[in-house]
Amino acid sequence: MPIEIPTDLTPELVPLSWLIGQWRGDGRLGTGEAGSEHFSQHVTFSTNGLPYLHYSAESWLTDEEGVQLRPLSIETGFWSLDRKLNDADGGPGLIPADIVPALTTADDVEKLRNSDGGFDLTATIVHPGGIAELYYGQIKGPQIRLATDAVMRGAGSKDYTAATRIFGLVEGDLFWRWDVAAQGSSLEAHASAILKRVSS
Repeated sequence: MPIEIPTDLTPELVPLSWLIGQWRGDGRLGTGEAGSEHFSQHVTFSTNGLPYLHYSAESWLTDEEGVQLRPLSIETGFWSLDRKLNDADGGPGLIPADIVPALTTADDVEKLRNSDGGFDLTATIVHPGGIAELYYGQIKGPQIRLATDAVMRGAGSKDYTAATRIFGLVEGDLFWRWDVAAQGSSLEAHASAILKRVSS
């Protein structure tokens, strides 16, 4: 399936454009080996004209046939190219941005390409239970690698210290893996899934 880039997309989101849309699929917790629990997931990447993608993911625990048993979790966040913000960017809070985006041409975006041929990326993801993750990484074509720079936890939150996430587009499907360091353990397999695009 070819990737269609919306004509009104902010230029700096073009490297992320293959994510935009809704995705549904199934995955496994832990290593995915026999005995690992199953889950289903609905993921949305959307844009409202500003230079970031809004990410949301809702997951349900399922049986082996994919029948939903109960809600598992939900998370939301914002993904963007990692660059220094300037006066043309909005914020903090409701301080408005200039009418034109900070980066207006493909050449402006190309200047952000890193020495590896990709683009530096940042993502902020928030979970229930008082946990927020700040990720940094790289997007290179249809592949993304992220690692936490910081994990913020509330006083009553469960122990959770670090994570990595990998995303890739393979023959039109979105593959992802999430490794987590939590409850006294170092990074280990937490979950993985294969999602199919259901709308763009």
